[in-house]
Amino acid sequence: MGLPDHHLTEGERRIRSFRPHWKCLAVPFLALLLIAAASGAAMYFMPAFEYEGYARAAVAVVSVGLLTVWTFVPYLQWRNTSYVLTSHRFTISTGVLSKSHDDIPMSKVNTVSADQTLWERLFGCGTLNVESAGEQGRITLRDIPRIQEVRAELFQALDDAADGEPDEEVRRR
Repeated sequence: MGLPDHHLTEGERRIRSFRPHWKCLAVPFLALLLIAAASGAAMYFMPAFEYEGYARAAVAVVSVGLLTVWTFVPYLQWRNTSYVLTSHRFTISTGVLSKSHDDIPMSKVNTVSADQTLWERLFGCGTLNVESAGEQGRITLRDIPRIQEVRAELFQALDDAADGEPDEEVRRR
């Protein structure tokens, strides 16, 4: 998911691969239920009249359009968003038709913080803020599952990267 093994550099190991928390799909799922119930009720209670077939087709077309926009597209966005934490970098992949990959090298990360609302604590997710010395500066990632574990693994990867840098400089001399 996200970063294939053949894209890892020599000595780089995958620590964790994940996607946003499933709670992102709660609203699209409720939209699915409401649209299905409303279109079913509209079909059932539609009176018999001359253009009944056209009216039923219109209800079906509107329902499919709403399902596509409010349910299917958010699901595809969730499904095609992935985060990969490796020993050398943190990779963020997004996009359905066109893909976007952002890599944050561990050597460029300055600050990592996590925020959780009460609801996010109940669901076991949160917001991860990563501040780097690169072009983007600060990246905010919402709905990260098991936020405390991810944060701890990110800190461990940062410590390992910091410990490895002096050794590499000594080897070059």
